[in-house]
Amino acid sequence: MPVEAPIPVKSSPAPTPATAEAAARTEVQALYDQYVVPLANRGLTITRGKGRYAWDDQGRKYLDLGGGVAVNSLGHAHPAIRETLARQADVLIHSSNLYYNEWQGRLAQRIVELTGPGKVFFCNSGAEANEGLIKLARKFGHETGRYEIITAKNSFHGRTMATLSATGQDKIKHGFDPLVPGFLHVPFNDLAAIEAAITPKTVAVQIEGIQGEGGVFVATPEYLLGLRALTQKHNLLLLWDGVQCGCFRTGRWQSYERILEGVAGGEDFAPDAIAMAKSLGAGYPIGAVWIRQPYANVFTPGSHGTTYGGSPLACSVGLTVMDVIEQEKLDANIRLRGEELKRGLQALVGTRGIQEIRGFGGLIGMVVADEPGSVVSRLSQAGLILIPAANHTVRFLPPLNVTAEEISEALQIVQESL
Repeated sequence: MPVEAPIPVKSSPAPTPATAEAAARTEVQALYDQYVVPLANRGLTITRGKGRYAWDDQGRKYLDLGGGVAVNSLGHAHPAIRETLARQADVLIHSSNLYYNEWQGRLAQRIVELTGPGKVFFCNSGAEANEGLIKLARKFGHETGRYEIITAKNSFHGRTMATLSATGQDKIKHGFDPLVPGFLHVPFNDLAAIEAAITPKTVAVQIEGIQGEGGVFVATPEYLLGLRALTQKHNLLLLWDGVQCGCFRTGRWQSYERILEGVAGGEDFAPDAIAMAKSLGAGYPIGAVWIRQPYANVFTPGSHGTTYGGSPLACSVGLTVMDVIEQEKLDANIRLRGEELKRGLQALVGTRGIQEIRGFGGLIGMVVADEPGSVVSRLSQAGLILIPAANHTVRFLPPLNVTAEEISEALQIVQESL
């Protein structure tokens, strides 16, 4: 039976300072007030980080399981990343894509080896990666006059005009009309709705394996396998947004591998293109698009590009992140830590306003009765940094190297503070 995600609720505010702090603005806050565009309701002033902890301007220590919104996959100030940044900055920071550089080629090779035969385009962010998916589909369907992309309600694909238009949440689109045409939104996990939405103009389907910002809703195995068969039947591209749920966050390289574990036919599942970012650089900005054969040459010289994407510095950091995850077996670690966190949170369901737990590994959603922003603020005051999401959900996005002791600490803070 199809499972439809709830209609998105209004945007949840970010954590706000305690009342005592709000009375007087600090020097840093005053600089933001005067010079920074007010696009977020900011709370803490973070001054430094080490491992899974961060400190504010008052010297207070926090367990950071928000991970910079799923970015800090190795925590703060990881020694291997620090060493790579220093070494590579002394060799070559940027050269542009008019030239070859070995680090881009090697990182592309690693991604292809993890994913499957194809090629990789590098950019700088998740929104750019999703733009790459959209442009790939448009280019693929151009000669046949196909350009429409079906996406899911409750999805989030970015804040550029195209990715905003692809996103299935009205709350973030207000004031930006007219949107880019060519996107249809149907209920998530509803294969029949996808099939009903296909027209002669349809060229692709774009989905997340786990709707992170939307509230940590997980695609079902039946949905994914049916979607792959349906897109192949109609000669449509299957575009995968793995920006938040990819890069080992669920304990596997991409979330579809985790969702389809042990499912007949799951080992043969592969999208036609995958957008990645966030955890891929562990804090350094990098995005990537893996494109499956035979579509890897749809883009030709001049049809797409980037100035900064795939720089020697970004790709050397990406390679280091891959090395650390492999050497320290952090895919297995986040899998175990996620199970511990999920068990601990599920034991609290029905108490403290906690209603449901969803997700895998390092992407766990805790559904709460109160507004997520207020819950995040209370936990922040108790020393735990988390991230709000839609649909009354609070996200746990811990680094892949989080320890069992730190998971226990987080659970204790939740138990004592809510």
